[in-house]
Amino acid sequence: MKRTYDDRMFTDTFEHEYTWLNGFTRNVKRYGGKTAVIDPLTGRQWTYRQLDREANRLAHALRADGVGKNDVVTAALMNSPEFAVSYLAPRKLGAILNLVNYNLSPGELALLLDHNRPRVLLYAAEIRETVVQALPMAHHRPERVVMADNLRGHALPAGHTAYEDYLDGQPEEAPAMEVRPHIYDEVLRLCTSGTTALPKSVPVNDINEVLSAHDIIMHYPLHAYDVCLNMTPWFHRGGCHVGGPGPAFYVGATVLTMRAFTPRQALEWVEEYGVTFLMGAPSSLEMLARAQEKSPVDLSALKGLVTMGAPLDRAACIRYLETLTPNIFNGYGTTETLWNNFLRPYDLPEHAGSTGRSCIDDEVRVVRVYEGRRAEPEDTVPQDGESVGEIIIWSPAKSTYSYYGDPGMQEEKFYRGWMYTGDLGVWDEDCFVTVRGRKDDMIISSGENLYPAQVEEVLAQHPKVADAMVTAVPDPVRGQAVAAYVIPSDPSLTVRELVAYCSGHPMLPAYKRPRYYRLVESLPYNATGKKVHYQLRRQAEADLEAGLLKRS
Repeated sequence: MKRTYDDRMFTDTFEHEYTWLNGFTRNVKRYGGKTAVIDPLTGRQWTYRQLDREANRLAHALRADGVGKNDVVTAALMNSPEFAVSYLAPRKLGAILNLVNYNLSPGELALLLDHNRPRVLLYAAEIRETVVQALPMAHHRPERVVMADNLRGHALPAGHTAYEDYLDGQPEEAPAMEVRPHIYDEVLRLCTSGTTALPKSVPVNDINEVLSAHDIIMHYPLHAYDVCLNMTPWFHRGGCHVGGPGPAFYVGATVLTMRAFTPRQALEWVEEYGVTFLMGAPSSLEMLARAQEKSPVDLSALKGLVTMGAPLDRAACIRYLETLTPNIFNGYGTTETLWNNFLRPYDLPEHAGSTGRSCIDDEVRVVRVYEGRRAEPEDTVPQDGESVGEIIIWSPAKSTYSYYGDPGMQEEKFYRGWMYTGDLGVWDEDCFVTVRGRKDDMIISSGENLYPAQVEEVLAQHPKVADAMVTAVPDPVRGQAVAAYVIPSDPSLTVRELVAYCSGHPMLPAYKRPRYYRLVESLPYNATGKKVHYQLRRQAEADLEAGLLKRS
């Protein structure tokens, strides 16, 4: 199409140079001596200049192993300096960083290795045994397996390379970029839970990275002299992009690394390091409030406490506003789209319980639900706060509208520029959306998404189990806990046997294992033979109150 002006230089510059890595590189020049990363556990710090040099060393090591354009580097790392370095290095080669959950079981990790086929696997020493078990189970073997963040001096498995040795002797200068970047290049691949043991792989391109950073920067707002502590794992979209490396390194801010959340430690670090933005799951806020009430620390540096993953109860919200900070932000979104609805401090506590209104560049609607087909984006339910429909999200700045290697799921979830979330909710005349449940009965435990089908499949494999259903019950710490209802095929089956079986199963990481069990004679099915999870959930909540569920 002919323009009214010569657009060649704009197009060439925008499409090839408006990249996240160029934004970081500008900060290395602007803030070279300023602190980029603080690792409180080891007392180490990196300036922007030092972090860039460390990333260059890793990039050279990766290139020596053949990593180049569109090759995959998989990282199963806790929030650590090595994570920060790995967030940068693959981009310097045109490669893709695949972030995976370090809580996965060996079987799940093996499936991800086969699906993504990384040239190099970087993993935290804390999950050494998981990786050792996963590698023989996978058909694909990475060309290099690197153990990092070895704070406890774990023995290096045969055939693996220590992170320090991997970088030893590598140049600190930036490697020559052998291909020209493009803003539509995939630079990050995230994982989100699915109905099977293989998580869905979500591609994030370079312009998504830039605009995701912009979204966070303008909503907080965030600037170069802020200090961010994300208490959730960085491998999540909400971890790396909500106050994690993504926006922080793009704007020139400082990040603290917290490998495992402890409320007392988080509060002390706010005081010690002058943390300005603290990010965590709603369950984390409850633990922070309890710790602060018991032994207060100085939280005056806090400009905002940001939470995602679940709504805030009004009474709890008022307590957090009084105990922690008057500035609480509550975001709602998905791995595929980052956050898309947002409660600002001025929305609370009045609108606590809702997900808020859409972010500046996004739109969120509630559309009708039909049997066997999706609603059109214009087919919305009344904005009366009562009519329930499916929540859909329009977020072209932060989503590629795709899944890697899963065209069927891509077709199901994305339509006409909208993502169909599977969440059920209502909205009011001011566009405040409130979640009412899930179409697919997903369980959210400690900020992790899991689906009943996978756990049910594992339980059904037990030789003494005839059938099983899994649902969620309220949990004061985790938000939700998994409850399993089991029909025995052998009357000798005990809950103790089921606990031992699930604890040792290679496809069930700890956060997916049932916390409660009940042996029953029947389960709720509908006329077509499908399990009716919402009925079981109501029964489970009543059984929990009555003490009929046995805790594992």
